[in-house]
Amino acid sequence: MSMVNVKVNGIDVQVPQNATVLDAAKAAGINIPTLCYLKDINEIGACRLCLVEVKGARGLVTACVYPVNEGMEIFTNTERVRAARKMNIELVLSAHRKDCLSCIRSTTCELQKLANEYGVDENYFGSDEKPITIDDSSVSIIRDASKCILCRRCVAACSKLQGTNIIAPQNRGYDTTVAPYLGKMLGDTTCINCGQCIVACPVGALYERDDTARIMEAINDPTKHVAICCAPSVRAQIGECFGYEPGTDCEGKMVAALKRLGFDGVYDMNFTADLTIMEEATELMGRIKNGGPLPLITSCSPGWIKFCEHYFPEFTDNLSTCKSPQQMFGAIYKTFYAKELGLDPKNIVFVSAIPCTAKKFEVNRPGQDVDGMPGVDIAVTTRELGRLINASGINFRALADEKFDTPVDVGSGAGVIFGATGGVMEAALRTAADVILGTSLEKIEYNDVRGTEGIKFATYKLGDLTVNVAVASGTGNAKKLLNGIKSGEYKADFVEIMACPGGCVNGGGQPLQPAVVRNSTDLRAVRAKVLYDADAKLPLRKSHENPEVQRVYKEFLGEPNSELAHKLLHTHYIKRGMD
Repeated sequence: MSMVNVKVNGIDVQVPQNATVLDAAKAAGINIPTLCYLKDINEIGACRLCLVEVKGARGLVTACVYPVNEGMEIFTNTERVRAARKMNIELVLSAHRKDCLSCIRSTTCELQKLANEYGVDENYFGSDEKPITIDDSSVSIIRDASKCILCRRCVAACSKLQGTNIIAPQNRGYDTTVAPYLGKMLGDTTCINCGQCIVACPVGALYERDDTARIMEAINDPTKHVAICCAPSVRAQIGECFGYEPGTDCEGKMVAALKRLGFDGVYDMNFTADLTIMEEATELMGRIKNGGPLPLITSCSPGWIKFCEHYFPEFTDNLSTCKSPQQMFGAIYKTFYAKELGLDPKNIVFVSAIPCTAKKFEVNRPGQDVDGMPGVDIAVTTRELGRLINASGINFRALADEKFDTPVDVGSGAGVIFGATGGVMEAALRTAADVILGTSLEKIEYNDVRGTEGIKFATYKLGDLTVNVAVASGTGNAKKLLNGIKSGEYKADFVEIMACPGGCVNGGGQPLQPAVVRNSTDLRAVRAKVLYDADAKLPLRKSHENPEVQRVYKEFLGEPNSELAHKLLHTHYIKRGMD
């Protein structure tokens, strides 16, 4: 690749000839502020906060889209530049509802941070705040249009990453708003509840429905037994809520904090990740042998499931009928473990801690109940859990590590990697290979399905059986994959799809990171490494070897895909279409 030489504040740097001024500044170790810019997602120069001076250019230029050329001289911090940035922040604030102290994004708001750094007068241009219009029609995501700064990052996430195009700029000029088409409320659209719009938003215009008050109400009710299970990717990210670097495993501190909140049981969802593999791998082999609908497509991601129901209803028969690990845990806890613990299931409040806003929708889906009761009563995101721990006065960083409660503290490495794209596929292959070949394989890493690429393919020879697999993350990539399967371009027997790019580690309920971090760090890879490292260290790495899973089948379910297993652990889907 051809390189060009430029100067940034007098510092000589070399950058590729297709680089922008923003790239050149980064190469020089200089941060230029942005609000609308997200690398490879939203590069539109709309917010005008990345303005810089370029020698010979007429006026200030936007660094995020302005290309470099040989010998260019760039100035990022002149009086003129700083004055222009300050004025633009003040203009944004003039139409922004400024209740910062009570805003859910206080201290994590990118606009708030820039206002502090540039010493703005928030009322310099007066205040023409938009009326408070809260759209709380969705079970997962809340929109506050009075906080929107029209950066369009959410629009780009919804269209470019997810391919759903639910929200977009409406009207023109000063009357522009970002909202669903045709004046619809979010809950009345084909939104899949993935929450990628939330993690893209730099301010408090989008956030998840908060269910923490319901948890504390249950914990403080002496008639209730309140238990919680934690998804594998939560422990890999919750430390970010407390100042830890991305990629820090805080499992032990998380467990200690949950016990201090007053839960009667704190459990590891890895257990039902293993249970899911037992059911799903059995289902796959049954379809291959008996001529069932192929490819079999995984069903762990509720955002993906709703996307399939709306956009590809013809593929709903290909979906695994397995419930997600979250829902399986609630089902088993309110039946098998309730009996063991001597509990009335009606007095159990079962909570899941998850990286996913779509899980809030899943809780209330048809086909998730257990004997007329919800399998899971409340689903809370990693962010909600962090806020709840903080609000309860628990000093997270000072806690000593503690362990999950027995007997469901047993989980395999296969269950741990569920949170990364390709993880469910790899976990299923570990079990399927051993069952098909009738032996315990020592080489169990399936590296072809690892990594953050949007779509991955692999072929595995298992005895006389050849299995073609495909993995996609982000529903935009899922759309490409499914269209390729429909056209015959791609061949697959088993497909893993996760709604969020990179998988659950990059879920819509994970801790918020500012654009400056997202633009320079592949959070998907950094967070996934926590899970793969944990897998490599565990003595138990295959789902079917989990002794607690084996016990549940022996003493309760009988065998994978048995009649009772289907009643408790399987579900059905709806061909929603675009209506």
